[in-house]
Amino acid sequence: MSEPLLKLDGLTKAYPGVVANADVSFEIAKGEVHALLGENGAGKSTLVKTIYGLVQPDRGEMRMNGAAFAPAEPRAARAAGVAMVFQHFSLFDALNVAENVALGMENPPPLGQLAQQIREVSRSYGLPLDPSRTVGDLSAGERQRVEIIRCLLQEPRLLIMDEPTSVLTPQEVEILFETLRKLRAEGVSILYISHKLEEIRALCDTATILRQGRVVGKCDPKTTAARDMAEQMVGATLSTPSRSLGATGEVVLELKGLSAPAPRAFGTALRDIDLELRAGEVLGIGGVAGNGQDELAMALSGEMATAPGMIRFKGREIGRLGVTARRRIGLLCAPEERMGHAAVPDMSLTENAMLTAGPREDLVRHGFLRWGRAKGYAEKVIETFDVRTPGAGTAARALSGGNLQKFVIGREILQRPEILVVNQPTWGVDAMAAATIRQALLDLAERGAAVIVISQDLDELMEISDRFAALNAGRLGAPRPAEGLGLHEIGMMLGGAHDMEPALGES
Repeated sequence: MSEPLLKLDGLTKAYPGVVANADVSFEIAKGEVHALLGENGAGKSTLVKTIYGLVQPDRGEMRMNGAAFAPAEPRAARAAGVAMVFQHFSLFDALNVAENVALGMENPPPLGQLAQQIREVSRSYGLPLDPSRTVGDLSAGERQRVEIIRCLLQEPRLLIMDEPTSVLTPQEVEILFETLRKLRAEGVSILYISHKLEEIRALCDTATILRQGRVVGKCDPKTTAARDMAEQMVGATLSTPSRSLGATGEVVLELKGLSAPAPRAFGTALRDIDLELRAGEVLGIGGVAGNGQDELAMALSGEMATAPGMIRFKGREIGRLGVTARRRIGLLCAPEERMGHAAVPDMSLTENAMLTAGPREDLVRHGFLRWGRAKGYAEKVIETFDVRTPGAGTAARALSGGNLQKFVIGREILQRPEILVVNQPTWGVDAMAAATIRQALLDLAERGAAVIVISQDLDELMEISDRFAALNAGRLGAPRPAEGLGLHEIGMMLGGAHDMEPALGES
Protein backbone atom coordinates (compact mmCIF):
# COMPACT_ATOMS: atom_id res chain seq x y z
CA MET A 1 0.00 0.00 0.00
CA SER A 2 1.16 3.53 -0.72
CA GLU A 3 2.05 5.84 2.10
CA PRO A 4 -0.96 7.83 3.45
CA LEU A 5 -1.10 11.56 2.89
CA LEU A 6 -1.80 12.28 6.57
CA LYS A 7 -1.37 9.98 9.54
CA LEU A 8 -2.63 10.83 13.03
CA ASP A 9 -1.14 8.84 15.89
CA GLY A 10 -2.44 9.09 19.46
CA LEU A 11 -3.62 12.73 19.30
CA THR A 12 -4.86 13.86 22.71
CA LYS A 13 -6.16 17.27 23.75
CA ALA A 14 -7.74 18.12 27.11
CA TYR A 15 -9.39 21.28 28.40
CA PRO A 16 -10.42 21.96 32.02
CA GLY A 17 -13.05 19.38 32.87
CA VAL A 18 -13.19 17.69 29.46
CA VAL A 19 -11.01 15.55 27.19
CA ALA A 20 -11.77 16.73 23.67
CA ASN A 21 -9.59 14.15 21.87
CA ALA A 22 -8.33 10.94 23.48
CA ASP A 23 -5.68 8.88 21.67
CA VAL A 24 -7.12 9.56 18.21
CA SER A 25 -5.40 7.62 15.42
CA PHE A 26 -6.38 7.19 11.77
CA GLU A 27 -5.03 7.74 8.25
CA ILE A 28 -6.18 9.72 5.22
CA ALA A 29 -5.09 8.20 1.92
CA LYS A 30 -4.03 10.22 -1.11
CA GLY A 31 -6.96 10.99 -3.38
CA GLU A 32 -9.53 9.86 -0.79
CA VAL A 33 -12.71 11.50 0.49
CA HIS A 34 -12.60 10.64 4.20
CA ALA A 35 -15.63 11.34 6.40
CA LEU A 36 -15.21 12.37 10.03
CA LEU A 37 -18.41 11.58 11.92
CA GLY A 38 -19.57 12.17 15.48
CA GLU A 39 -22.28 13.80 17.56
CA ASN A 40 -21.89 17.29 19.02
CA GLY A 41 -19.05 17.30 21.52
CA ALA A 42 -17.44 14.19 19.99
CA GLY A 43 -14.20 16.07 19.29
CA LYS A 44 -14.42 16.69 15.53
CA SER A 45 -13.83 20.45 15.73
CA THR A 46 -10.82 20.10 18.01
CA LEU A 47 -9.32 17.48 15.71
CA VAL A 48 -9.62 19.49 12.49
CA LYS A 49 -8.36 22.61 14.27
CA THR A 50 -5.31 20.59 15.28
CA ILE A 51 -4.69 19.57 11.67
CA TYR A 52 -5.16 23.19 10.56
CA GLY A 53 -2.82 24.60 13.22
CA LEU A 54 -5.42 26.36 15.35
CA VAL A 55 -4.98 23.96 18.30
CA GLN A 56 -1.82 22.31 19.65
CA PRO A 57 -2.24 18.72 20.93
CA ASP A 58 -1.11 17.70 24.42
CA ARG A 59 0.19 14.36 23.13
CA GLY A 60 0.51 12.43 19.90
CA GLU A 61 1.90 13.26 16.51
CA MET A 62 0.95 13.81 12.88
CA ARG A 63 2.88 12.92 9.73
CA MET A 64 2.29 14.40 6.27
CA ASN A 65 3.71 12.30 3.43
CA GLY A 66 5.85 10.50 5.99
CA ALA A 67 7.41 13.67 7.43
CA ALA A 68 6.65 15.14 10.85
CA PHE A 69 3.75 17.60 10.68
CA ALA A 70 3.05 19.93 13.61
CA PRO A 71 1.72 23.30 12.35
CA ALA A 72 1.97 26.01 14.98
CA GLU A 73 -0.55 28.21 13.14
CA PRO A 74 -2.82 28.03 10.08
CA ARG A 75 -0.18 29.71 7.93
CA ALA A 76 2.13 26.74 8.51
CA ALA A 77 -0.68 24.29 7.71
CA ARG A 78 -1.48 26.10 4.47
CA ALA A 79 2.21 26.08 3.52
CA ALA A 80 2.16 22.29 3.96
CA GLY A 81 -0.83 21.96 1.62
CA VAL A 82 -3.79 21.98 4.03
CA ALA A 83 -6.82 24.18 3.21
CA MET A 84 -10.09 24.47 5.10
CA VAL A 85 -13.60 25.63 4.27
CA PHE A 86 -15.30 26.47 7.56
CA GLN A 87 -19.00 25.96 8.31
CA HIS A 88 -19.44 29.68 8.98
CA PHE A 89 -18.08 31.77 6.13
CA SER A 90 -15.39 34.37 6.87
CA LEU A 91 -16.27 36.91 4.19
CA PHE A 92 -16.78 40.68 4.15
CA ASP A 93 -20.13 41.61 2.60
CA ALA A 94 -19.01 45.06 1.45
CA LEU A 95 -16.02 43.76 -0.55
CA ASN A 96 -16.12 42.03 -3.91
CA VAL A 97 -15.16 38.41 -4.59
CA ALA A 98 -11.58 39.13 -5.67
CA GLU A 99 -10.93 41.35 -2.64
CA ASN A 100 -12.23 38.67 -0.28
CA VAL A 101 -10.07 36.01 -1.93
CA ALA A 102 -7.01 38.28 -1.67
CA LEU A 103 -7.55 38.70 2.08
CA GLY A 104 -7.16 34.94 2.53
CA MET A 105 -3.86 34.70 0.65
CA GLU A 106 -0.35 35.19 2.02
CA ASN A 107 1.00 37.05 -1.02
CA PRO A 108 -1.87 37.85 -3.35
CA PRO A 109 -1.13 39.00 -6.91
CA PRO A 110 -2.53 42.29 -8.24
CA LEU A 111 -6.33 42.26 -8.21
CA GLY A 112 -6.64 42.20 -11.99
CA GLN A 113 -4.40 39.16 -12.24
CA LEU A 114 -6.17 37.50 -9.31
CA ALA A 115 -9.56 38.11 -10.94
CA GLN A 116 -8.38 36.26 -14.03
CA GLN A 117 -7.14 33.35 -11.89
CA ILE A 118 -10.53 33.21 -10.14
CA ARG A 119 -12.33 33.04 -13.51
CA GLU A 120 -10.04 30.26 -14.78
CA VAL A 121 -10.21 28.12 -11.62
CA SER A 122 -13.96 28.58 -11.16
CA ARG A 123 -14.58 27.62 -14.81
CA SER A 124 -12.24 24.62 -14.58
CA TYR A 125 -14.03 23.20 -11.53
CA GLY A 126 -17.60 23.98 -12.57
CA LEU A 127 -18.09 26.71 -9.96
CA PRO A 128 -18.87 29.83 -12.02
CA LEU A 129 -18.05 33.00 -10.13
CA ASP A 130 -17.77 36.66 -11.13
CA PRO A 131 -14.77 38.17 -9.25
CA SER A 132 -16.22 41.69 -9.49
CA ARG A 133 -19.52 40.95 -7.68
CA THR A 134 -20.07 42.29 -4.18
CA VAL A 135 -20.21 39.41 -1.68
CA GLY A 136 -23.24 40.89 0.10
CA ASP A 137 -25.24 40.35 -3.09
CA LEU A 138 -24.30 36.66 -3.44
CA SER A 139 -26.45 33.68 -2.52
CA ALA A 140 -25.24 31.30 0.18
CA GLY A 141 -24.13 28.82 -2.48
CA GLU A 142 -22.13 31.48 -4.29
CA ARG A 143 -20.50 32.57 -1.02
CA GLN A 144 -19.38 29.01 -0.46
CA ARG A 145 -17.84 29.04 -3.94
CA VAL A 146 -15.75 32.03 -2.89
CA GLU A 147 -14.39 30.05 0.07
CA ILE A 148 -13.70 27.00 -2.09
CA ILE A 149 -11.99 28.98 -4.86
CA ARG A 150 -9.83 30.70 -2.25
CA CYS A 151 -8.72 27.25 -1.09
CA LEU A 152 -8.20 25.88 -4.60
CA LEU A 153 -5.89 28.77 -5.49
CA GLN A 154 -3.57 27.38 -2.79
CA GLU A 155 -3.37 24.08 -4.75
CA PRO A 156 -4.02 22.06 -1.58
CA ARG A 157 -3.12 18.43 -1.00
CA LEU A 158 -5.70 18.12 1.80
CA LEU A 159 -9.02 20.02 1.75
CA ILE A 160 -11.04 20.06 5.01
CA MET A 161 -14.76 20.79 4.62
CA ASP A 162 -17.02 21.40 7.63
CA GLU A 163 -20.78 20.94 6.98
CA PRO A 164 -20.39 22.17 3.38
CA THR A 165 -23.94 21.45 2.16
CA SER A 166 -25.92 22.98 5.01
CA VAL A 167 -26.81 26.09 2.96
CA LEU A 168 -27.15 24.54 -0.50
CA THR A 169 -30.06 23.47 -2.70
CA PRO A 170 -30.05 19.86 -3.98
CA GLN A 171 -28.81 21.11 -7.37
CA GLU A 172 -25.96 23.05 -5.72
CA VAL A 173 -25.04 19.98 -3.68
CA GLU A 174 -24.61 17.95 -6.86
CA ILE A 175 -22.41 20.68 -8.38
CA LEU A 176 -20.27 20.67 -5.23
CA PHE A 177 -19.98 16.87 -5.29
CA GLU A 178 -18.86 16.93 -8.94
CA THR A 179 -16.15 19.42 -7.96
CA LEU A 180 -15.01 17.26 -5.06
CA ARG A 181 -14.94 14.14 -7.25
CA LYS A 182 -12.78 16.00 -9.77
CA LEU A 183 -10.39 17.03 -7.00
CA ARG A 184 -10.25 13.42 -5.79
CA ALA A 185 -9.42 12.26 -9.33
CA GLU A 186 -6.56 14.78 -9.37
CA GLY A 187 -5.14 13.23 -6.19
CA VAL A 188 -6.39 15.77 -3.65
CA SER A 189 -7.51 14.27 -0.32
CA ILE A 190 -10.67 15.59 1.33
CA LEU A 191 -11.62 15.38 5.01
CA TYR A 192 -15.40 15.80 5.03
CA ILE A 193 -17.52 16.60 8.11
CA SER A 194 -21.31 16.41 7.87
CA HIS A 195 -24.39 15.31 9.82
CA LYS A 196 -26.08 14.37 6.50
CA LEU A 197 -25.30 10.68 6.40
CA GLU A 198 -26.90 9.92 3.04
CA GLU A 199 -24.53 12.48 1.52
CA ILE A 200 -21.64 10.74 3.28
CA ARG A 201 -22.74 7.47 1.70
CA ALA A 202 -22.95 9.05 -1.76
CA LEU A 203 -19.58 10.81 -1.67
CA CYS A 204 -17.10 9.36 0.80
CA ASP A 205 -14.70 6.42 0.48
CA THR A 206 -14.00 5.90 4.19
CA ALA A 207 -15.49 7.09 7.49
CA THR A 208 -13.94 7.43 10.92
CA ILE A 209 -16.44 7.71 13.77
CA LEU A 210 -15.73 9.62 16.99
CA ARG A 211 -17.64 9.39 20.26
CA GLN A 212 -16.65 11.31 23.40
CA GLY A 213 -13.30 12.18 21.87
CA ARG A 214 -12.31 8.61 20.92
CA VAL A 215 -12.34 6.66 17.68
CA VAL A 216 -15.10 4.07 18.10
CA GLY A 217 -15.38 2.77 14.57
CA LYS A 218 -14.35 2.88 10.93
CA CYS A 219 -16.46 1.85 7.97
CA ASP A 220 -17.07 2.01 4.26
CA PRO A 221 -20.02 4.44 3.99
CA LYS A 222 -21.12 3.02 0.65
CA THR A 223 -21.88 -0.35 2.26
CA THR A 224 -22.98 0.88 5.70
CA ALA A 225 -26.54 2.07 6.35
CA ALA A 226 -26.96 5.66 7.51
CA ARG A 227 -28.83 4.46 10.59
CA ASP A 228 -25.96 2.14 11.54
CA MET A 229 -23.48 5.02 11.31
CA ALA A 230 -25.75 7.27 13.36
CA GLU A 231 -26.12 4.66 16.09
CA GLN A 232 -22.34 4.19 16.24
CA MET A 233 -22.00 7.96 16.63
CA VAL A 234 -24.36 8.19 19.61
CA GLY A 235 -23.86 4.72 21.09
CA ALA A 236 -27.60 4.08 21.29
CA THR A 237 -30.56 2.95 19.21
CA LEU A 238 -32.28 5.81 17.39
CA SER A 239 -36.04 6.12 17.14
CA THR A 240 -37.72 7.65 14.11
CA PRO A 241 -39.92 10.68 14.91
CA SER A 242 -43.60 9.88 14.46
CA ARG A 243 -47.09 11.08 15.35
CA SER A 244 -50.69 10.17 14.81
CA LEU A 245 -52.04 12.19 11.91
CA GLY A 246 -55.38 13.81 12.73
CA ALA A 247 -57.54 16.42 11.10
CA THR A 248 -56.27 19.97 11.35
CA GLY A 249 -58.33 22.58 13.13
CA GLU A 250 -59.26 26.20 12.54
CA VAL A 251 -57.10 28.78 10.84
CA VAL A 252 -54.98 30.36 13.56
CA LEU A 253 -52.59 32.47 11.48
CA GLU A 254 -53.26 34.46 8.31
CA LEU A 255 -50.68 36.37 6.31
CA LYS A 256 -52.12 38.64 3.62
CA GLY A 257 -49.69 40.44 1.34
CA LEU A 258 -47.02 40.43 4.06
CA SER A 259 -44.31 42.78 2.87
CA ALA A 260 -41.51 44.56 4.72
CA PRO A 261 -38.26 46.24 3.77
CA ALA A 262 -34.95 44.59 4.63
CA PRO A 263 -34.16 45.55 8.25
CA ARG A 264 -30.40 45.79 7.60
CA ALA A 265 -27.85 46.13 4.82
CA PHE A 266 -27.66 42.98 2.68
CA GLY A 267 -30.83 41.71 4.31
CA THR A 268 -33.86 40.48 2.33
CA ALA A 269 -37.16 42.30 1.91
CA LEU A 270 -40.34 40.27 2.37
CA ARG A 271 -42.56 40.43 -0.71
CA ASP A 272 -46.31 39.90 -0.79
CA ILE A 273 -46.52 36.70 1.29
CA ASP A 274 -49.91 35.01 1.61
CA LEU A 275 -50.42 32.07 3.97
CA GLU A 276 -53.02 30.29 6.09
CA LEU A 277 -51.86 28.07 8.97
CA ARG A 278 -54.20 25.72 10.82
CA ALA A 279 -54.10 24.35 14.34
CA GLY A 280 -52.43 20.95 14.53
CA GLU A 281 -50.38 21.21 11.34
CA VAL A 282 -46.63 21.42 10.76
CA LEU A 283 -45.71 23.73 7.90
CA GLY A 284 -42.14 23.34 6.65
CA ILE A 285 -40.53 26.35 4.98
CA GLY A 286 -37.36 25.65 3.03
CA GLY A 287 -34.92 27.99 1.39
CA VAL A 288 -31.25 28.64 0.82
CA ALA A 289 -29.76 30.90 3.51
CA GLY A 290 -30.29 34.61 2.92
CA ASN A 291 -33.65 34.40 1.16
CA GLY A 292 -35.70 35.99 3.95
CA GLN A 293 -35.84 33.28 6.61
CA ASP A 294 -34.64 35.54 9.43
CA GLU A 295 -36.86 38.40 8.28
CA LEU A 296 -39.95 36.18 8.16
CA ALA A 297 -39.26 34.85 11.64
CA MET A 298 -38.78 38.42 12.92
CA ALA A 299 -42.06 39.56 11.35
CA LEU A 300 -43.92 36.65 12.95
CA SER A 301 -42.30 36.99 16.38
CA GLY A 302 -42.89 40.74 16.63
CA GLU A 303 -39.23 41.77 16.42
CA MET A 304 -40.05 43.56 13.17
CA ALA A 305 -43.23 45.65 12.86
CA THR A 306 -45.43 45.30 9.80
CA ALA A 307 -48.21 47.35 8.28
CA PRO A 308 -51.78 46.84 9.54
CA GLY A 309 -53.80 44.01 8.03
CA MET A 310 -50.87 41.78 7.07
CA ILE A 311 -50.77 39.41 10.08
CA ARG A 312 -53.82 38.03 11.88
CA PHE A 313 -53.91 35.67 14.85
CA LYS A 314 -57.31 33.96 15.13
CA GLY A 315 -58.79 36.83 13.16
CA ARG A 316 -57.14 39.51 15.31
CA GLU A 317 -54.79 42.02 13.71
CA ILE A 318 -51.40 41.73 15.47
CA GLY A 319 -48.97 43.48 13.11
CA ARG A 320 -48.17 46.18 15.65
CA LEU A 321 -47.94 43.91 18.70
CA GLY A 322 -44.44 43.46 20.13
CA VAL A 323 -42.72 40.24 21.14
CA THR A 324 -44.04 40.12 24.72
CA ALA A 325 -47.63 40.85 23.69
CA ARG A 326 -47.52 38.10 21.07
CA ARG A 327 -46.10 35.66 23.59
CA ARG A 328 -48.97 36.41 25.99
CA ILE A 329 -51.56 35.43 23.38
CA GLY A 330 -49.63 32.27 22.42
CA LEU A 331 -47.44 33.09 19.40
CA LEU A 332 -43.89 32.05 20.32
CA CYS A 333 -40.67 31.95 18.30
CA ALA A 334 -37.27 30.24 18.64
CA PRO A 335 -34.71 32.06 16.45
CA GLU A 336 -31.88 30.48 14.46
CA GLU A 337 -28.95 31.93 16.38
CA ARG A 338 -29.10 30.12 19.71
CA MET A 339 -26.09 31.83 21.30
CA GLY A 340 -26.72 35.55 21.53
CA HIS A 341 -30.27 35.70 20.16
CA ALA A 342 -32.18 32.77 21.65
CA ALA A 343 -29.99 32.72 24.78
CA VAL A 344 -27.66 35.18 26.50
CA PRO A 345 -24.27 33.41 26.76
CA ASP A 346 -23.23 34.62 30.22
CA MET A 347 -26.65 34.25 31.83
CA SER A 348 -27.62 31.06 33.65
CA LEU A 349 -30.30 28.74 32.29
CA THR A 350 -32.62 30.05 35.01
CA GLU A 351 -32.06 33.61 33.83
CA ASN A 352 -32.54 32.57 30.21
CA ALA A 353 -35.80 30.86 31.15
CA MET A 354 -36.95 34.11 32.76
CA LEU A 355 -36.23 36.06 29.56
CA THR A 356 -38.89 34.39 27.43
CA ALA A 357 -41.16 32.42 29.77
CA GLY A 358 -42.06 35.28 32.11
CA PRO A 359 -45.37 36.26 30.47
CA ARG A 360 -46.80 32.72 30.19
CA GLU A 361 -45.31 30.96 33.23
CA ASP A 362 -46.15 33.60 35.85
CA LEU A 363 -42.47 34.31 36.51
CA VAL A 364 -43.09 38.02 37.10
CA ARG A 365 -45.67 39.35 39.56
CA HIS A 366 -46.31 43.01 40.41
CA GLY A 367 -42.99 43.92 38.79
CA PHE A 368 -40.97 41.43 40.86
CA LEU A 369 -39.04 38.54 39.31
CA ARG A 370 -39.97 35.19 40.86
CA TRP A 371 -36.61 33.45 40.80
CA GLY A 372 -37.78 30.33 42.60
CA ARG A 373 -40.42 29.68 39.96
CA ALA A 374 -37.94 30.51 37.19
CA LYS A 375 -35.44 27.99 38.57
CA GLY A 376 -38.18 25.37 38.80
CA TYR A 377 -39.22 26.04 35.21
CA ALA A 378 -35.63 25.79 33.96
CA GLU A 379 -35.22 22.48 35.82
CA LYS A 380 -38.44 21.20 34.24
CA VAL A 381 -37.04 22.00 30.77
CA ILE A 382 -33.72 20.33 31.64
CA GLU A 383 -35.43 17.16 32.85
CA THR A 384 -38.08 16.90 30.11
CA PHE A 385 -35.65 17.47 27.24
CA ASP A 386 -32.64 15.62 28.70
CA VAL A 387 -30.41 18.69 28.65
CA ARG A 388 -26.95 17.56 29.75
CA THR A 389 -25.83 20.22 32.23
CA PRO A 390 -24.75 20.39 35.89
CA GLY A 391 -27.86 22.40 36.73
CA ALA A 392 -30.08 25.41 36.13
CA GLY A 393 -27.37 27.73 37.46
CA THR A 394 -25.01 26.84 34.58
CA ALA A 395 -24.25 29.60 32.08
CA ALA A 396 -25.69 29.07 28.60
CA ARG A 397 -22.26 29.33 26.99
CA ALA A 398 -21.08 26.26 28.97
CA LEU A 399 -23.52 23.94 27.15
CA SER A 400 -22.73 22.11 23.93
CA GLY A 401 -24.62 23.32 20.85
CA GLY A 402 -27.00 20.37 20.90
CA ASN A 403 -27.82 20.69 24.58
CA LEU A 404 -28.40 24.45 24.38
CA GLN A 405 -30.66 23.89 21.38
CA LYS A 406 -32.70 21.32 23.32
CA PHE A 407 -33.03 23.85 26.16
CA VAL A 408 -34.10 26.68 23.81
CA ILE A 409 -36.71 24.57 22.00
CA GLY A 410 -37.92 22.97 25.24
CA ARG A 411 -38.25 26.36 26.92
CA GLU A 412 -40.74 27.42 24.22
CA ILE A 413 -42.64 24.14 23.88
CA LEU A 414 -43.35 23.83 27.61
CA GLN A 415 -45.06 27.23 27.52
CA ARG A 416 -47.89 25.53 25.56
CA PRO A 417 -47.90 27.85 22.53
CA GLU A 418 -50.82 28.00 20.13
CA ILE A 419 -48.35 28.82 17.35
CA LEU A 420 -44.63 28.04 17.50
CA VAL A 421 -42.22 29.35 14.85
CA VAL A 422 -38.80 27.69 14.91
CA ASN A 423 -35.91 28.75 12.68
CA GLN A 424 -33.27 26.04 12.04
CA PRO A 425 -34.37 23.84 14.99
CA THR A 426 -31.61 21.24 14.56
CA TRP A 427 -28.84 23.38 13.01
CA GLY A 428 -25.51 21.67 13.69
CA VAL A 429 -26.85 19.24 16.30
CA ASP A 430 -26.18 15.50 16.37
CA ALA A 431 -28.59 12.74 15.36
CA MET A 432 -29.85 12.00 18.87
CA ALA A 433 -30.53 15.66 19.75
CA ALA A 434 -32.14 16.23 16.34
CA ALA A 435 -34.48 13.26 16.83
CA THR A 436 -35.47 14.56 20.29
CA ILE A 437 -36.25 18.03 18.94
CA ARG A 438 -38.21 16.78 15.92
CA GLN A 439 -40.30 14.44 18.05
CA ALA A 440 -41.08 17.28 20.47
CA LEU A 441 -42.31 19.45 17.58
CA LEU A 442 -44.52 16.63 16.29
CA ASP A 443 -45.91 16.02 19.78
CA LEU A 444 -46.72 19.73 20.08
CA ALA A 445 -48.66 19.65 16.80
CA GLU A 446 -50.47 16.50 17.91
CA ARG A 447 -51.68 18.42 20.98
CA GLY A 448 -53.25 20.99 18.65
CA ALA A 449 -50.62 23.69 18.23
CA ALA A 450 -49.68 25.05 14.81
CA VAL A 451 -45.97 24.78 14.05
CA ILE A 452 -43.88 26.57 11.42
CA VAL A 453 -40.45 25.00 10.89
CA ILE A 454 -38.01 27.11 8.87
CA SER A 455 -35.06 24.94 7.90
CA GLN A 456 -32.38 24.37 5.28
CA ASP A 457 -32.40 20.65 6.08
CA LEU A 458 -34.73 19.19 3.47
CA ASP A 459 -34.65 15.71 5.00
CA GLU A 460 -35.87 17.24 8.25
CA LEU A 461 -38.69 19.12 6.55
CA MET A 462 -39.85 16.05 4.62
CA GLU A 463 -39.77 13.99 7.82
CA ILE A 464 -41.98 16.19 9.97
CA SER A 465 -43.98 18.53 7.69
CA ASP A 466 -47.59 18.19 6.60
CA ARG A 467 -47.12 20.91 3.98
CA PHE A 468 -44.00 22.43 2.41
CA ALA A 469 -43.39 25.88 0.96
CA ALA A 470 -40.23 27.42 -0.50
CA LEU A 471 -38.88 30.87 0.33
CA ASN A 472 -36.90 32.57 -2.42
CA ALA A 473 -35.78 36.22 -2.51
CA GLY A 474 -38.37 37.11 0.13
CA ARG A 475 -41.28 35.48 -1.70
CA LEU A 476 -43.09 32.40 -0.37
CA GLY A 477 -44.45 29.87 -2.84
CA ALA A 478 -47.83 28.25 -2.36
CA PRO A 479 -47.60 25.42 0.22
CA ARG A 480 -47.76 21.89 -1.19
CA PRO A 481 -48.46 18.61 0.63
CA ALA A 482 -45.05 17.32 1.72
CA GLU A 483 -45.86 13.69 1.04
CA GLY A 484 -44.67 12.68 -2.42
CA LEU A 485 -42.51 15.71 -3.15
CA GLY A 486 -39.25 14.72 -4.84
CA LEU A 487 -35.85 16.38 -4.46
CA HIS A 488 -35.87 17.69 -8.03
CA GLU A 489 -39.26 19.31 -7.49
CA ILE A 490 -38.12 20.79 -4.17
CA GLY A 491 -34.92 22.10 -5.74
CA MET A 492 -36.95 23.86 -8.43
CA MET A 493 -39.16 25.41 -5.76
CA LEU A 494 -36.14 26.59 -3.76
CA GLY A 495 -34.72 28.13 -6.92
CA GLY A 496 -37.80 30.33 -7.33
CA ALA A 497 -40.15 28.21 -9.47
CA HIS A 498 -43.15 29.19 -7.35
CA ASP A 499 -45.65 28.87 -10.15
CA MET A 500 -45.25 25.11 -10.64
CA GLU A 501 -48.54 23.37 -11.29
CA PRO A 502 -49.80 21.55 -8.18
CA ALA A 503 -50.28 17.82 -8.31
CA LEU A 504 -53.70 16.45 -9.22
CA GLY A 505 -56.15 16.70 -6.39
CA GLU A 506 -54.42 19.66 -4.73
CA SER A 507 -56.16 22.97 -4.43
